[in-house]
Parts: sequence; C-alpha cells; structure tokens
Amino acid sequence: MDNRNFTLLTDYYEITMMQGYYKNHVDQKVVFDVFFRENPDDGGFAICAGLQQVIDYIKGLHFRYEDIDYLRSLGDFDDDFLSYLASFHFTGDIYAILEGSVIFPGEPLVKVVAPIMEAQLVETAILNMINHQSLIATKAARVCYAAKGRAVMEFGLRRAQGPDAGTFGARAAVIGGCVGTSNVICAKEFGIPALGTHAHSWIMAFPDELTAFRKYAELYPANTTLLVDTYDTLRSGVPNAIKVFEELREKGQIPLTYGIRLDSGDLAYLSKKARAMLDGAGFTDAKICISSDLDEYLIDSLLAQGAQIDSLGVGTRLITSMDTPAFGGVYKLSAIANGEVSSESSENWEPRIKLSENTVKVTNPGNKTVFRIYDKKTGKIRADLIALAGETFDVEENMLLFEPEASWKKTRLEGGTYEMREILVPIFKNGQCIYESPSVMDLQAICQQELESLWDETRRLVNPQSVYVDLSDKLYDMKKELLEKYSQH
Repeated sequence: MDNRNFTLLTDYYEITMMQGYYKNHVDQKVVFDVFFRENPDDGGFAICAGLQQVIDYIKGLHFRYEDIDYLRSLGDFDDDFLSYLASFHFTGDIYAILEGSVIFPGEPLVKVVAPIMEAQLVETAILNMINHQSLIATKAARVCYAAKGRAVMEFGLRRAQGPDAGTFGARAAVIGGCVGTSNVICAKEFGIPALGTHAHSWIMAFPDELTAFRKYAELYPANTTLLVDTYDTLRSGVPNAIKVFEELREKGQIPLTYGIRLDSGDLAYLSKKARAMLDGAGFTDAKICISSDLDEYLIDSLLAQGAQIDSLGVGTRLITSMDTPAFGGVYKLSAIANGEVSSESSENWEPRIKLSENTVKVTNPGNKTVFRIYDKKTGKIRADLIALAGETFDVEENMLLFEPEASWKKTRLEGGTYEMREILVPIFKNGQCIYESPSVMDLQAICQQELESLWDETRRLVNPQSVYVDLSDKLYDMKKELLEKYSQH
C-alpha cells in the first residue's frame, strides 16, 4: 500500500482513447459523474467510502520512465504522445460526497471536471476504489444494524480476495460500524483497534484444553476470551473456562474483560446454555462472543431466537460482501465545455446524455450537484435532489418533488418545514487537493450520524422503503429536451 504508483491501474482503452484525443487535438474540459444504479443486497441505502485512496491516487498520478518504456514496447503508441505522458499530471477539479455519507442510486458520488484526457485516464482507478470500499462499508452497516448495538469485529482477512481487498475492505468495514479488525496491517496504517482471541490450534497445541486456557489467561490477564468449541462446547469448553475464571477469582485477578467465544454449532442454543452456565457460576459479566460465517440475516435470526450474544466476529460474508459481490458504480460523461466554464456553474456546459432501452441506464446530463433535503423537525432525510450546478433554492418556499421516471408521484414540502445541504463538495481545485480526510475512527462517527438520519423503514433489512432521488425542474427539462432530440434519430 505504501508509495505505490497506480497510474497504470487503468483499462488499456483509457490510454488508447487518450492518444486518440491527443492526435485529434481534442482537449476541452468535460464533466464525468460516478454513480451507481442499485443498492447492494436490495437495501435502502449505501455508504460512500474509498475517497482517501482516490485522493492519494490523484496526488501521485504520474508516468514513470519504466511506465513510458513499457507503453512504448506495446507498439500502439507514438513518441509524441509518450512525450506528453512523460510530463502528465492532473490539473482538474474533483467533487465528491464525503466518506461515511449515506448515498442513493443515481446521484453523483464523484464529479471529475478536467481536460478530457485527464478525466478519461482516472476513470478505472476511481471506480475500483469507490466501488470496493462503498460495497464493504454498506455491508458492514447492515451487519452492525442487525447486531442491535452489539460490538461487531471485522475478521475477514484470510478469506478476502487478496491483501488489498482484505486491508482496504477492513478500513471500509470500520467506517461502516465495526469496532475494530483482526487485520494488523490495517490497524497500523489507519489507526484502528486490532482485535482477536486465539485459534483452535492454541488448544490443540497443549496436552489438554484446561491447560491451554490457563496459559492463555496467564499471558493476557486484561482481556481473556477463551474459545470453547474445540472438543465439546457444553461438556468441556464452557466448564473448563469457568474453572479458569474461578481460579482467577480466587486470586483476585478477574480480568477487566473476559468471556468465551463460540465458533461452531447451533449458536442460538449454545449461547443460551453457556449464558446459564456462566451466570450459575457467578460470572454474570462474562461476555459471549460468536463467530462462524455470520451475516446480517443470520445475526437477525439468532437474536430473534433469544441468542445470548455480547459481541460478534464477522469475516467471510462481510469482507467479500458475499450476497452482492460488486457495487456496480459507473463513470459517465455528462457535459462538454463550450466556452469559458466553471465547475460550480452550468453556464457554457453543453450537456451530454447516454440513452438506453433500459430506463435505469439513461444518464442525467449537465454539470450537476446534489442537495440533501431533511425534515426540519426530525432531522431525517426526505429526499435527495440532483440539480444543475449553481442552482439555488429557498427553504422558506414550498417545494414540489417528483420521481423522474414516474412524474405523477409527487411530494409537496411546505416552506419552513425542511432544510437543504449541498453534499457534493470540492476535493481538488486546479489539480491541488483542498480537503483533508478525517481519521477512519472519525469517519465511523460521521457514518453513525448519517445512518441516524435515515428513517427506520429505510434501514430495515428486507423490503426497505426507498429514499427518492429527484431532479430539479431545470435538470428535468434539460433531460426531457435531450431525450426528445435524440429519440428523433
């Protein structure tokens, strides 16, 4: 992760298109939008993550000598274009919805405003970073919601699709709500709590289970969590753990944090039986941690059955987002400069639109921004509004919102009952970063505040209520005009 140059982390056609623009003297400024079309896991929201890695990538964007030599060896690129690449650097503007924010389909998460060759090159890497971490942060938020306030630990490194997926995935999982990670390099790099207990091999390495528990308790007297399912959970593991706790109690050495971990079997049944055994021995403050291929649906089911759980280690199904293994974000051209332009105005931007027989794939044209509309009384999100850059709104006036694809569905907001906040904010201006990303733990706190702005109906795991993403009247009229124009071809 350290000091790697990701300039060639791109699809080959990005560079071949760049050469085509270069040869044809096509270098006007353009606007590209990053957005996604469906929430993961059929959920009601997603969580934006990965912006810090995008920032690091843009800051380090340059072609090294060995990169130029490699491209020359491919035989597709002329020397004059390669000379251009040798002095390449990013000079444009980037706007983004900040990490930890709740996000919804169709709205721009990242907006790149730059000369077309620069904007084309950065497409693949930006999508790679935003898609992956947003996917895992969203999954983590769902898992933590199902846990109903119980601590969730990210335990997925060994099942992740490679070192980067495990490390950046753990970062995203903590943004989404996990209290820490078993991934030590992630904990070190991002200031995240490193967490874990011991494996079954620890038990098996000693002559017997009781000896293994005693040795572990001696080593880690402040935090003693014993894995109790190596041989027989209820007839061996829990009784031996209780014996070790009794010995510590007799010495006046009960740890500040102690308990057991269950990693197999019927977790609902075993946790209830173990809780009764621990309580019966006087260890009512002993914690029960569970693991074993958990996800939000299994956690929800276990708690509905009355499972006695204090914390959870969630691995494979979180770090891979097993149910929905891809986020599906896309990067689409939405405007081309026609004269002097500003990133914060729609003036002199010539809108572009992509059409499709699939309605959801029709893009929103123009240089845009995004406003979040809150209910003034509750602070909950009423809707998001995509508008043309530079549009202003008076919250004291009535606002009529409508679903763009079903315009008869309308919501009227009375003036004075709602608030608006522009959520697409500047990150780079003229190639210089003007934003400093918070720490991962601060991003987690931001994410929790964001999640609290959702209605309960939107957060539920099954059949959630959608948050509407509407278009301003000006943007809607622009899109309608372009649709009518191109439908005549």
